[in-house]
Parts: sequence; C-alpha cells; structure tokens
Amino acid sequence: MKNSGAKEYAVLNGTVVLPDRLFEDGMVRWKGSSLVSVGKQRRLPKSVIQIDADGGFISPGFIDIHVHGGNGADFMDGTPDAVQTACEAHARHGTTTIFPTTTTGSFKSLMAMIQASATVRKNSANSFVPNIAGVHLYGPYFAEDKVGCHSKDGCRPPKLSEYEKYFATKIIRIATCAAELPGASDFYALARRNKCLVTCGHSNSSWSEMQTAFNAGMRHVDHFWCAMSSVSSMRQRFNVPMQASMAEFVLMNSDMSTEVIADGCHLAPELLEFAYRMKGANRLCLVTDCNRALDMPPGEYLFGHSTEGTKFRSDGRVGWALNGSLASSIVGMDHMVRHMKASTSASLPDVIRMASLTPAERTGISRQTGSLETGKQADLLILDSKLAVQKVVVRGRLTH
Repeated sequence: MKNSGAKEYAVLNGTVVLPDRLFEDGMVRWKGSSLVSVGKQRRLPKSVIQIDADGGFISPGFIDIHVHGGNGADFMDGTPDAVQTACEAHARHGTTTIFPTTTTGSFKSLMAMIQASATVRKNSANSFVPNIAGVHLYGPYFAEDKVGCHSKDGCRPPKLSEYEKYFATKIIRIATCAAELPGASDFYALARRNKCLVTCGHSNSSWSEMQTAFNAGMRHVDHFWCAMSSVSSMRQRFNVPMQASMAEFVLMNSDMSTEVIADGCHLAPELLEFAYRMKGANRLCLVTDCNRALDMPPGEYLFGHSTEGTKFRSDGRVGWALNGSLASSIVGMDHMVRHMKASTSASLPDVIRMASLTPAERTGISRQTGSLETGKQADLLILDSKLAVQKVVVRGRLTH
C-alpha cells in the first residue's frame, strides 16, 4: 500500500488558503508525499507529527513558470550545481515547483542547461529542491528589437534542425517564440504536440501575427507590458492605420493567459490592478523572472550564461541593464505575493491562486499540485500574518 510505512504530519492552528476562499481553524494532513485530508481542525492520533502554524496561513506552495536563477547562480550556467543552487534559493522563498528558464545563447549552452536541469530533477527525490516540472525554453527565439537584457548575439529565428533537439529531451514544458519570426508557426505546432504551454514573448508582433500564432497553438504571453509590442510600436512598423498589438490581443481573447512581475519596480500598482481586473485570477500568473542576484548583495552580475551572458547591476531592489533599462527581478515569489496583495484589490485566495493553481493549470500539472486537495502532492507553506514564509514542505518533506 502506498505510503503505508510513511510518517504522517499535520499543520494546524492556521487559516487554510483554498482557491476560492479562506478556511479558518483549518488543518492539513499528509502522509509520505501525499495530502490525506484538508479540513477542520480536530484531535489527532499521537502518531501524527504536529506542526503549529501559530495563527498564520497554510498555503499551497508557489509555482514559478518564468525564472532564471538565484543565490549567485543562473540556470544557463549549465551545471547541476548551478541548477541546484538556484532551485534551493527559490525554495526558501516558497517556490515548491519550478520551471528553470533559458535565455538567449548558443545551442551548446542551451543543451547544457536542459541536461543539467534533467539531472537535478532525476536526483531530486531525496533532496530539498522544488519539483522541477519541466524546462521553460524561453530564449533564443526573440525579436532583435525586443531582446531586452538578453544577449542579442544569442538571438535568432527558430529552425527545426535546432529546436527539435530541445524537444527530443522530453523535459521542455513551456516554449516561447516571438510570433513574427519566420518559422514561428512550425515551432508553436511542435511545442503543442509536445504538450507545452505555448507562449509568445520578447516580440513586436501585430494582432494578425498573434492570430496566426494562436491558430498554431500559442495561448500565453510572457511578462505583460515588458518587451512586448504596443500600438505605438505597431505604428513604427506599419505606419497607418494604427494596428492592435499583443496587449490588445491578450486582453480581448479569453483563452489567452499572461503573467506579471509584481516586484514593485517593473509595474506600477495601477497596471497590476488593470491586469488582474481584465484577465482574472484564472488567467493571470505571478512570476519572478528572477536572476542570479536573488539573495545576493548589490553589485554587478551576469544575466544568463557565465561567459555568454550580459552584464547587469543590482541595486538591491531590481536589476538594471547597463543601458538603463530593467534587467529582470531579484526577489522571490513570496515578495510578489505580498506586493500583489498590498497593491491591488485581489483577495488573498486570488493572489495565492495566481502564484499556484493558475500556473499549474496552464502547464497541465494541476492534478498533481497547485492547491491543497486530498490526493495531491504535499507541497505547502506556512506563512505568517504578513505573508512571510515560515516553513516550506516539498513532496511531503519539510525543507525550511
């Protein structure tokens, strides 16, 4: 019998955060790696190991679908040690499921990153890293005029002879490409066949190009308002009449989802509120887009691969490219949750949903994780009254 010899745990004396409501005086129990009950607090057998939430919140673990590194390491460094280091850093900030994310770079560097992520995932059963649910193939298929802080030298249109090798690893679960690039529709189609969340990012695409991408399987846009087209950028491409852009396509299409970086530096509160009201908690994800400067002192770092990457500066609040533009965030998902809650009208269940169940649903893993439901994997957090992470449980193991 599954988990028959495993220890049983219970978190009690807290408010359980469910996808649609708060459940006061709740209790969450698990045995081995699986949740066995979520409900009202009651007396427990002496054999159950009890954990006191001390009046805080019992939340599902966070899921980050767009993240580049942490604690001095970038996933593109391409070694198991770098992947392990970055994953452990994000676990401390409440991320229990992670999608290591590529940047632009050479084929060799991207394959090394993918293989290192696969190695850490294979060896993670008895470690304290988050669940690596897959790799987010983000770079290198960006539009050169929207490359952002990524290295332009590693940017290129998609070619089947290259990207079919990435998909052949069977670990790619999110796949991004700028919709206007030649060959984008073929890339999207193969990503869809590989059951990926198919996304458009770092793109200056028009409405018609987005519609073509949608027809090929694209359903998500990366970091809304960042490195994406607008009506004014369409005017520069096509003159008049002015044309709709990625933003309008996402806002009008109910099947499209997107994400926001709620670090307090990328987007003003009114933009976070606008995104929440327009897309709702079931189509809006919180992401960190975090780089290697997480939990590191202010200073100069490399974004991406340790030799192919681009220089950026951390001021202790956010990353800055040397040209003065933003260069990714430097904070974890716990910060995004706190800032989204403080800056918008979103309820706590909605904010937590945007950091857990919604990304799980969009990436096809919601049967396993993303909410506190009996039978799901025991990925959960204890948060205090200010939403700071107190304890982290991954696969039933108390990690922090």
